Amino acid sequence: MKSIVINIGNSNIRFGLFNEDNCDISWVINTKPYRTADELYVQMLMLYQTYKIEPAEISKVIIGSVVPQLTKVMSAAIKKIHDIHPVIVDRNTPSEVQAKSKQMGTDIYANLVAAHNMYPDRKKIVLDFGTALTASCVAESGETLGVIIAPGIVTALNSLISQTAQLPEIELVKPKTVLGLDTVTCMQSGMVYGFLGMVEGFIDRINDEVNDDCFVVATGGVSHVYKPLTDKIHVMDRLHTLKGLYFLGKNL
Repeated sequence: MKSIVINIGNSNIRFGLFNEDNCDISWVINTKPYRTADELYVQMLMLYQTYKIEPAEISKVIIGSVVPQLTKVMSAAIKKIHDIHPVIVDRNTPSEVQAKSKQMGTDIYANLVAAHNMYPDRKKIVLDFGTALTASCVAESGETLGVIIAPGIVTALNSLISQTAQLPEIELVKPKTVLGLDTVTCMQSGMVYGFLGMVEGFIDRINDEVNDDCFVVATGGVSHVYKPLTDKIHVMDRLHTLKGLYFLGKNL
């Protein structure tokens, strides 16, 4: 059975083509809050043609969203393309993970569900390097142990650039040295090593609080920058949130 899974985030919308439990193809478009159903319809059809996806072969579409105004628009586009109603999953969708808070975002819930299904029998931390930087922790039993939310790396960088007169836009890459000798490398060091210190601090403090050595998964747009810089992150998986949404919707 082939399914399309859609994760509507604040910065990007990620799509995944699942063949049973395996994600064969994934692609990303930019989130624009005022996009119309017709715009999404045309853009999705073009991407389907690019990846040689036949709409008639898709038996289910699963949507998880943290942008409510886009959920309805995306659903309309899906109905127009596939002639089926998508399955909408959120923190109220039943799973073995207990969300606990009614305020938990769908993306965080999906991250915990994916971790619980893919890495059983141990406590897990999921770091999501998205518009916000989140660290969420789930126990072996599926109990949510808690979440940390901080400004995302790119969000913080854009704020820094927009609020200063002379700091330029930079590429988010590891600088050759910790101490920079020009504006660009100084900023790169601050963004990369500053947030790396925050991430490692989160992991250490969570491990201390839950009295365990948690298995750590990193996901999200810039997770690839930080994974090579620390041995505290065990796995980097850009499709982790999509997989959680799939697990939530596969039996609905």
